[in-house]
Amino acid sequence: MPKLSPRSAFIEKAEIRNMSVECDRVGGINLAQGVCDTDVPEVVAAAVDGAVREGFNSYTRHDGTERLRRALAAKLSRNNGLKFDPETEIMVSAGSTGAFYCAAMALLSPGDEVILFEPYYGYHLSTLQAVEAKAVYARLVPPAWTFDPAELERLVTPRTRAIMVCTPSNPCGKVWTRAELEWLAGFAGKHDLVVFTDEIYEYIVYDGKKHISPASVPGLAERCVTIGGYSKTYAVTGWRIGYAACRKDWAERMGQLNDLYYVCAPAPLQQAVAAGIEALEPSFYAGMADAYKAKRDKFCAALVKAGMRPWVPDGAYYVLADASGLPGTTGKDKAMGLLRRSGVACVPGESFYREGAPEADNILRFCYAKRDKDIDEACRRLAALSM
Repeated sequence: MPKLSPRSAFIEKAEIRNMSVECDRVGGINLAQGVCDTDVPEVVAAAVDGAVREGFNSYTRHDGTERLRRALAAKLSRNNGLKFDPETEIMVSAGSTGAFYCAAMALLSPGDEVILFEPYYGYHLSTLQAVEAKAVYARLVPPAWTFDPAELERLVTPRTRAIMVCTPSNPCGKVWTRAELEWLAGFAGKHDLVVFTDEIYEYIVYDGKKHISPASVPGLAERCVTIGGYSKTYAVTGWRIGYAACRKDWAERMGQLNDLYYVCAPAPLQQAVAAGIEALEPSFYAGMADAYKAKRDKFCAALVKAGMRPWVPDGAYYVLADASGLPGTTGKDKAMGLLRRSGVACVPGESFYREGAPEADNILRFCYAKRDKDIDEACRRLAALSM
């Protein structure tokens, strides 16, 4: 009888998806999955209809429409201090996850080791597993989510090929500082590492913090694959429009792989995202960050009242909370218990830590990229737990 391939054995439904299913079963408020159901900018929404009417309904070039690649190049130069040729160094893919998969396939070989900071984003780990690379873990320590350079040095072996940097971070909200990135430049140069960067939350930073693209730091430009997208920024997570930008020889191979796996990202949606990049002023992005800050502050206050101390994030739209006071022995027990008691869904810590990590049992992640009425109701339900 034919069997599944060995490489498929690690692929299981993500706990984030499982919690969304459980939330639907009880009719709860889903603060588990980062669906981002806030409003789509009007200029972006309107551009979809225009693109369809204008005939953008067929395959695009494998690495994206010219309009979007040029818009991205201008944006990366203007906002991030990065210079990329839109003809040869930018690749549009099926979301930032698709871009990372193409990059990993192009640059990693089976058995290569990649340093992953934990708590990590689960799809980063799954992508590495899919290309048969091996994740090795460096610990981020709350409340500032700092790392120990000496630990990273100890992790390096002759098989170490790359390091993943997520800034602002999903799930912990860490925003890497210039000093940390300058240290990274020396570390990556010393050990000849590729640096994958996930910067999809770059516009969502708080309290005077500033997003710095790692590739803008001297010594990192030729080593970085800069990965981003507009799923979160424009609240279009189902559109799957992401990109990678890097040196020409890497981008060429990644584009070929993108053509094999995805053919192209959806044509009219590429045009709509380009319209947003071209038209939206800096005030839009600042206003979005301010709106998320208000949601963050409101929700973190509710967590405190419910007895779950939050590690207040500096960026992105997730918050990790200390669940050690909740009943249950594992993060999953505590997340399911919270859902039954309050109707609020979150994600257990096991989704963000390696198997057996003790931190996982006492951490829950909440997503506050929700409409205000849903955040208010979630806060009300959590407050009721403390009565």
